[in-house]
Order: sequence, then structure tokens, then C-alpha cells
Amino acid sequence: MNNKAMVMAIGLTALSNIQLTAQAADVDAGRDAFETCRGCHSSPGYSNVYPTYYVPKIGGQVARYTVAALTAYKESNRPRGTMMANSYDLSEKKIENIAAYLATVTDGSTRANANGGDAANGEKLAATCLACHNDDTNAGATNPRLAGQHANYMERAMQQYQSGARNNALMQSTLEGLSADELKDIAAYFTSLKGLTATN
Repeated sequence: MNNKAMVMAIGLTALSNIQLTAQAADVDAGRDAFETCRGCHSSPGYSNVYPTYYVPKIGGQVARYTVAALTAYKESNRPRGTMMANSYDLSEKKIENIAAYLATVTDGSTRANANGGDAANGEKLAATCLACHNDDTNAGATNPRLAGQHANYMERAMQQYQSGARNNALMQSTLEGLSADELKDIAAYFTSLKGLTATN
């Protein structure tokens, strides 16, 4: 087999693996499994008690990112007691199903709670962020959508990356040195965009 044929064979194998993974996820089963999550994630203005921030909008989120996030909660690698408690017994299959379902939810409320930050300045500051967080929702996408997310949830997430509470070297280095006001402006910019929705 020549090199060209081998590359083509590897490419076809990779493509079929992606398709099998997509087919393996069951959207209907994911909808059923998500029922226990609706209490928090289906209310557009629902807020966490302490520390106070809005529960994130996850309708239309990239499936692979949702899988990564739920797995991080399940393995206690992301600090949020409620989410760790709700995900500890989720199987890999159930996580994939939930993620597949959420990726299809695009008709919920788009209302996002702003934070009073300067979105125009945030757009300038977010120039490097857009290389990854460009609202790509194709099947192979892995980076989370940020467009339309609640601002104070995003601020908190960025603060956790800065402190290392969320463990991601790239995010930590990207946000290093940014002030609280700059984080607020970046969050304001992404909140001003159309994208994520609440789940119905």
C-alpha cells in the first residue's frame, strides 16, 4: 500500500470512528437522563446561593465539551459540590447521551444576565480567546461555546482558571495577569453574543 492510500485509509477509519461515536449517543436517552438536571438548568435566571452566580446555560453546548465537563465533575476534578454529587454515578454512556441531547437544544430562552462590564473593551481583550472559543458547533468541535453565557458565571470560571481551581494550563496562562475588571469586560462581550440557550 502506497503512502497516499495509507493516509486515505487512516482518514476513513478516523471518520468512521467519529460517525460511530455520534451514532452511539442516544439523544432520547439523554433527554430522559437530563430530567434531574432541569430544576437548575432550565430556569433562565436561576442563581446559585453562595457564591452567587447564575447557573450556566447549556442548551446548544458542544457535546464533546459537555462530556469533558461532566467527567471532570464525576472525577472531582472540578470544584462544585452539587455537580459532583449529581454526576458521581453517571456512566460514560449516560454522560455521552446527555451531551448529545444538550447539543440539540437550541430553542430555549436566550436571555443572558449581564454584569455591567464594557463589552467593547471585552471584545478587544477576547481577541486571543476567539481562536478557540469561536462558536464552532461542528461534530468534531471540542472547545466550549461561550456566546450568550451568563456574565457572572463566566467571570467565576475565569477566576477559577486563574487560581488553578480549574486545572487547565492553557486557560491559566491565557488569563494570567488579567484584572477583575478585565475579566468582567471579557464576560460582558461573550454575554452580548447570541449562542447558548436555557434548556426547556
